[in-house]
Parts: sequence; C-alpha cells; structure tokens
Amino acid sequence: MHEMKKLFIFLSTLAIFGTLCFPTRSSSVPDTTGRKTESPAPSQSVTLLKIQSAIGPVTTREIAGAIRKSEKSGAQAVIIELNTPGGQMESTWDIIREILASEVPVVIYVYPPGARAASAGVFITYAAHIAAMAPQTNIGSAHPVGMGGENIDSTLSEKITNDAVAKIKTLAVKRGRNARWAEDSIRESVSITEFEAVKLNVVNFVAADIEDLLAKIDGDSVEVASGKLVIHSAGADVRELSIGFADQILTIISDPNIAYILMAIGMLGLYFEFANPGAVLPGVIGGISLILALFSFQALPIRFAGVLLIILAMILFLLEVKVLSHGILGGGGVLSLFFGSLMLVNDTEFPYKGISLSVIIPTVLVFTLFFFLAAYLAVRTHRKKVATGEAGLRNAIALSKTVVNVDGGTVFIHGELWKAVSDAPIEANKKVRVVDIEGMLLKVEPLDSK
Repeated sequence: MHEMKKLFIFLSTLAIFGTLCFPTRSSSVPDTTGRKTESPAPSQSVTLLKIQSAIGPVTTREIAGAIRKSEKSGAQAVIIELNTPGGQMESTWDIIREILASEVPVVIYVYPPGARAASAGVFITYAAHIAAMAPQTNIGSAHPVGMGGENIDSTLSEKITNDAVAKIKTLAVKRGRNARWAEDSIRESVSITEFEAVKLNVVNFVAADIEDLLAKIDGDSVEVASGKLVIHSAGADVRELSIGFADQILTIISDPNIAYILMAIGMLGLYFEFANPGAVLPGVIGGISLILALFSFQALPIRFAGVLLIILAMILFLLEVKVLSHGILGGGGVLSLFFGSLMLVNDTEFPYKGISLSVIIPTVLVFTLFFFLAAYLAVRTHRKKVATGEAGLRNAIALSKTVVNVDGGTVFIHGELWKAVSDAPIEANKKVRVVDIEGMLLKVEPLDSK
C-alpha cells in the first residue's frame, strides 16, 4: 500500500510538469470540418500584450493566444509591446507564421523608452502589419548565430544567413518596408534609432505612448489573412492580457541564472538519492529541477563542450558515492562543473544571456565544500579504530569481574560479560587487555604486563 502511494505521487508529479513543459496548443490546430466560422462583430477595443524578455517557446504561446483571443472577441488590433534582446529563431519563425495567419491586425510597438528590438525582434517587427517605436529605442543586429554556441563554419554560416535574409526580404516586400536595410541588419548587424527607422522605412512611425499609438493607427487599412480591413482604434478600450501562472513560472525559469541554479539543485538531489537509496524526496526534487533546467536551456545558446563537462561532473559525483576515492572523484567533478559552467552559455554571441559569475562561483564553492567535507569524513571514518566485531575487541581494555586464570573467569567489556582465560592469575576488579579471541572465549593479560 505504501509503494502504491509513492507510485501515485510520482505519476502525479510527472503529469503536472508534463503539462507545464509541453502544453497543448489547441488554438494552433486548423479547423478541418469545412464549416465556415462567423467573424464576431467588431468591438471598440484593442488587445495589449507585453513581451519584455527573450523570444522562446513561452513567447510563442503568449502571442498565439493573444491573436486567438482577439479574433474571438473581434478586437480592432493586437498591440505587442516589444522589448527583447533576441532569442530562439525556431520560436521566431512560429511567431511569424502566427502573425501572417492572423485575421486581426498585429501592431508591434517597441516600448518603453530605452527598449530594443534586436535579433529575433527585427524579424517579428517586419512581420507585423504595423510597426512603431517609442522615443529612445533602437532596432537591429539581426545576424543569426548557431544555437550550439560554437563557431559556425563559413559554408553553414552562409546558408543560415542567406536563409534569414530570404525570410526577412519576403516580409519586407509583403509589408512594404525597407528590404535593403533588413538585409544589412542580418549581414552586417547594423542597428538604428527610432527616428532613423522611420526615415529608412523600417517602421511606420514613432509614438510617445499607447494613446498616441492608438490615435496614429486609427483609420489605417491593413491586409490580414482574411482580406483588407480598416482599424478603428480612436478611443478604443485597451484590454491588457495577463500572463498565466504557468507561463509566469516558465518565464522565470527561462532566465539562465535560474536554470543554472535548478541544474545544481538537480545534481545535488540525485547525488543524495544515490547516496541514500530510498530517501525519495531528494530524488524527486532533483529530477524535477533537472527537467525544468533542460526546458530553460533549450531556448539558450548552449555550448556543447560545457554540457559535456557538466555531464562528466554528474558522473564523477555519482561515482564518488560508489567508489572510495578520498575526494579525488568529487574534486574532479567540481573542476569539471566549474569549467563547464563558464562555457555553458555562449555569452560572446549573447552577452545578455550569460550566466553571472556571482551565481557560478557560489554554486561551485558549495559543491567544493560539500565534497571535500564528505571526503574528510570518509577518511576520518576509515582511520578510526574499529569498535565492533573481533577487530574491535582485540587490544581493547576490559575489567575483570572475577578471578581470571587458566581455568577461566569473567571480564566486562563493551557493556557485556565475557568468559576469559589468562596465563597469569588476575584478581577481580583489575584492568586487563584482550590479546586474542577463540570463538566466544577471550584470552587476556594484566594491563601492566607490557
């Protein structure tokens, strides 16, 4: 019955985190019934979604959900406040497909002042029906890099770059924007300010705030998936979408520093589970932490060399449990973890994505102190005199309870009474030393015999 309870808890945990990490996107499934869905009556409202992070799977679901909800409610437009340093290109392509298939206008607004639309943000801005920027913002630097973080060879780099250029050119033609600058932003990583972007026909206009934006897009005619329509946004009700609890959690753990800490917790949890089989709780926490860390790492530019070093560290830590190495395996694991952590995230190509040294160093120090303490305790245990069994009795000091001679007697040792013999007579209540053991009989001698 106890085992069934454990199994139920384990399966429930898997189900919950499977739902979080791999959510169903039912809204992306097309209607294959052939029935014509009636469009809702237009309303004097716009949907507002704020994207203030790197582009990843969570961002894709948020934007797709905002578009679906706006289509159902008949909103005049979806306004996406964008402030991103870039992100995963596969998620960017998914977002572009959602925007191109949208039946409601999508407006990208680079906001607030000081924000940027870099890398993947350039592609998303070009895909939008209308693009605007706030004062003191910038856009550009869209050169693609390998998600493995390693240097891409020239042939592969050229293929990836040409593919990205082709994609953004098609978007530029469709939206009537500057295709030449778009290509330069990819090939040369150029970046421009908001007023330069308007002058070069990269975005439509500069808007000071949401009210200014609504006034400027009012009356604009755009082409959505179902055809042309006119936006009526003057005085529209702005309905901001709140991010769901699951998405908030996933956004938080997508931070590389949080992911790294989760990975460290996972490694320690598995170590404790292997060191103490049946503890259950450390293994469950460790497994969940590792799964969440892997979810986060999938959207980061990870170096495979760093991953391999961290995997090696995990193997060395687990071997430390089974093999008596006096801390050598644990020390090797600490070094492997340190160097793997330094090169795990490609902070050369993505400086905003790097793991902070203020997180790496304390984590590695904790592992170092832990394993050297474990090694010290192990060495001290092995050097400690054995206190049980035959080895624990030999040379131990006992107290004679009766006269002990060649015919026998009784001694008190380790809280027990033992039969004993001695070549030299020993009076009662005298300290004796055990010199040999024959079955259940102790051979002793007077303590002052040596």
